[in-house]
Amino acid sequence: MRIASTLAVLVVTAMDVWWNPPGTPEPDAISYTLIVLSGLALFVRHRAPLPALLLCAGVYTAWTIQGQRGELLLLPAAVALYTVAVRSGRRRTLVVGAAAVLWSSTLEWFVVDRSSAPGAAFAWPVVALLLGEVVRARRELQTRAAAERERDIARERVRIARDVHDVVAHVLAGVTVQMGVAVAAVDRDPAAARAALQQARTASRGALAELRTSVALLRHGGPTADGEPLPGLADLPALVDGVRPAGLDVRLDVDAGELPAVLGLTVYRIVQEALTNVVRHARATSAVVTVARGPDAVRVDVVDDGTGGSGGPPGFGILGMTERAAGVGGRLDAGPGPERGFRVRAVLPLPPGEEP
Repeated sequence: MRIASTLAVLVVTAMDVWWNPPGTPEPDAISYTLIVLSGLALFVRHRAPLPALLLCAGVYTAWTIQGQRGELLLLPAAVALYTVAVRSGRRRTLVVGAAAVLWSSTLEWFVVDRSSAPGAAFAWPVVALLLGEVVRARRELQTRAAAERERDIARERVRIARDVHDVVAHVLAGVTVQMGVAVAAVDRDPAAARAALQQARTASRGALAELRTSVALLRHGGPTADGEPLPGLADLPALVDGVRPAGLDVRLDVDAGELPAVLGLTVYRIVQEALTNVVRHARATSAVVTVARGPDAVRVDVVDDGTGGSGGPPGFGILGMTERAAGVGGRLDAGPGPERGFRVRAVLPLPPGEEP
């Protein structure tokens, strides 16, 4: 495409040189040599736009001084000007445009014809540069849009990974505990083993429902197709009841009133992941979950009496909780408690208009 456009410009320019108006000199070898030079300049204009423009401007100046006249002789210079505007910044375009207008009007005034105002000499460089500016601006918009799409895809991948981790990790932790209870009791207490298996089955079904809800949120940004709402503060008691069979005594204290759906979901997921970590890693016997509404933020605390943190880098769970808090403009701190155990604290700002 680039070679074809360059050849088309050269053919048109050569025809204009050959079709000389009356009163102008016949084209000679120098005239056609200048066409070859302008063609070479146009072939390298994408790699060296400014040198190509200078060479095309020199060729047009030589034609003008030689006495050649034609409306299309300036076409190579106009194409080179367009390329400078497309491949350069706006500041360079303005500087080159001012120089091109000055050069074209000076050439028109002192060499071609002083009897009329050099309107065309002013116009054609401006038109070429404006066309280049429009194309460059459009390409920049397309590039920014493509980059934004890539960022959206990356954010969506993080959201999917976080939601899947939150749901699957929590349920697997509970199912693992219940399966352990069932294995230990299958011989001495079949009824207890059957109850543990039933609880594991119920938890698995709940996980499937939550995964459907998460997929609906990712697809549509709202509840599932059958109207099932997103989990929130009202679901915290059931969440706490689900981890108690694992031998963890959990006390729940919620005083937050009504929260927006997104904020309620964030609180639920943070508590869910924090309790999952307690069951899986803390070797704790009790935990306290507190959700309290302040003047401008909701504070979430999950404190256990376990062995505390390992001191290593944070895992996916803490990373996911931190990202969830940041997603609503909040912050999350996780680390060993003041005396023993582990504490997760999130401070989530209330949206404007939600403050009491």
